[in-house]
Amino acid sequence: MKFAVAALAGSAAAFMGPAQKVSMAPLKAATLEVAPATSEALQTAANEARGLAMDSIAAAESGHLGLPLGAAEMGAVLYGQSMNYNPDEPKWINRDRFVLSAGHGSMFLYSWLHLAGFDLSKDEVANFRQHHSMTPGHPEFPNSEHVTPGIEATTGPLGAGVSNCAGLAAASKMSAAIFNTDDHTIFDNHIFCIVGDGCLQEGVSAEAACFSAHEKLDNLIVLYDANDVTLDKMAEFTQSEDVGARYEAYGWDVITLLDGHDLKALYEATEEAKSNNNGKPTLIICKTEIGRGIDEVAGTNAAHGEAGVAYVDGARKALGLPEEKWFVSDDTYKFFADRKATLKAGYEAWEATYDAWKGANPDLAKTLQDGIDGVTPSVAELFAAIPESKGGDQATRVSGSEIINNIADAVPLYISGSADLHGSNKNYIKGGGDFGADFGKSYSGRNVYYGIREHAMGCILNGFAYYGLFRPSGATFLVFADYMRATVRIAALAELPVSYIWTHDSIGVGEDGPTHQPVETVTGLRAFPNLDVIRPADYEETAGAYVASIDKKDGPTALILSRQNLQEIVEVPASVRREGTLKGAYTLVEEKGDLECIIIATGSEVQHAYNAAKELGDGVRVVSMPCMERFDRQDAAYKESVLPAACRKRVAMEAGVTTMWYKYVGLDGKVIGVDRFGFSAPGDIVMEELGMTAKNCAAEVKAYMG
Repeated sequence: MKFAVAALAGSAAAFMGPAQKVSMAPLKAATLEVAPATSEALQTAANEARGLAMDSIAAAESGHLGLPLGAAEMGAVLYGQSMNYNPDEPKWINRDRFVLSAGHGSMFLYSWLHLAGFDLSKDEVANFRQHHSMTPGHPEFPNSEHVTPGIEATTGPLGAGVSNCAGLAAASKMSAAIFNTDDHTIFDNHIFCIVGDGCLQEGVSAEAACFSAHEKLDNLIVLYDANDVTLDKMAEFTQSEDVGARYEAYGWDVITLLDGHDLKALYEATEEAKSNNNGKPTLIICKTEIGRGIDEVAGTNAAHGEAGVAYVDGARKALGLPEEKWFVSDDTYKFFADRKATLKAGYEAWEATYDAWKGANPDLAKTLQDGIDGVTPSVAELFAAIPESKGGDQATRVSGSEIINNIADAVPLYISGSADLHGSNKNYIKGGGDFGADFGKSYSGRNVYYGIREHAMGCILNGFAYYGLFRPSGATFLVFADYMRATVRIAALAELPVSYIWTHDSIGVGEDGPTHQPVETVTGLRAFPNLDVIRPADYEETAGAYVASIDKKDGPTALILSRQNLQEIVEVPASVRREGTLKGAYTLVEEKGDLECIIIATGSEVQHAYNAAKELGDGVRVVSMPCMERFDRQDAAYKESVLPAACRKRVAMEAGVTTMWYKYVGLDGKVIGVDRFGFSAPGDIVMEELGMTAKNCAAEVKAYMG
């Protein structure tokens, strides 16, 4: 074992026998002595954690044995020595966070949470992967479906968890910069993560690693379970790069442990990483044996999944475990009870500091408590903070540039950011400062520059939300939301209050051509459960959209904003348009006679429906529907008042694909849309040629009504 950036010769098969013993170069910090009794207790705990994983996966006949067995010593060191946490207060704001990025190895996490004293019973551990259990197949952040204390992130897609950690580490730095004072330090935590080859092969982890190094997130410590195995084959079949050299080139500290099962070496490496306040995140490469303990499959790709289940009885016996399944010794429980008492004493000392800080900083304390509790101003207060429109045509991205600053003034922990498009997205918080380490930036800055890294931006936004204090938003062009889809899905699943500001929303983008003109993207986003997709028609609806994004605390919101100017419909009171947006849809133009036809439109097409109605007689109603999802959540009486069932003559209009609109117009209704890609030309020409005009709307409605 040594500090180096050298690869271990040979494959994981080299670890089929006893772990290699080599000398370690001197640590920068003083070498840490570990009592033999502690090492023995931790090794026993590691083997018992292996037993819990084997028993649960065998009982479920489903799961992944390789990582829980191969990384058991990492768990012993993290939960038994290096991490600062309080199992009785799993949401303590200054806790160290641990994320299992290789989430398929979830039994690793459940075993250690149980042993460490979190409220996760042995029965729940044994109920692995079963309906309504607290131990689902992959770790899930506490939400309305699963509440498992100690889970810091939903880690399904590989690479997402370690990329979330960049956001968690950034949020930790931001918290310290905002709330720590010269007299009191209340934030000084670290972010720990375990990754596998799959996480590091996914490109998003590289994006996040670059961001982490550039912004000098030295509170981030990643342990790489380098077992030389992927699911299909040995890792050498699909990778040949020197991972350590790659991370050094990014700007990380890299520590290589040639025996990733050596408890003393793991402890020294993690403590070294914690003590290095040098502006560099740390990657600890731990050369391990996948499936360690089941000799028949250990060190091979067969160990990744369930192949070892057939051999668990013999493996348990070889590890010295009794026949009793889900066995944990009294000594292990006592070790972690003592550990818990030590951690609790540290927590109580922190509480004393926190109380003194609150007394000295009442305004900061209120801001912090509001962040912890998720408290934001009421809808009425937020609307009062946003001036009404002065009139005149305006792109909704320009409207948003004004409104986001009103929101930022009202919500102190609201942050913004962009994937290199602040000038186009127009989502900069004026006077908020820029987040980061260099170039005049500060960790208290509210504007995050992500670079051209949309996928990582989505993960980092989730990380900020997981941290539990901030209301993050991030921006790019709508067409690039496809780079973020995996992260949006997890935000919706984990019920994270993230806001996406996606501009340049349609074929109205114009000259950039079809590569930059989204026609299918909005409909694709509407397919996500628990994502509110809001496409406002003008300034006042944009105000409503921003307020809605703050009001929604159990999931993400997408704000879909235009590049081109849109008509401000000043004839309809601002309050009607704002409050109607909160409800998802509302009657913009009431029919003056018997209701004959309803035109439903959204975003930039509302102006066309509004103007077309002037030519269509007294029996036409115009409904603005900025958000299908919010409208669908309204009660039946409200929905009937907007879209009365008795009126079957319905036309919908949107500059995008038509499929989803038939749920509102019916199969006998008509949708004026764009079921093709656009073309390069000025935006108004593209819109006109593809039928997105008031003139065409009126003609189509007349033809439909006969």
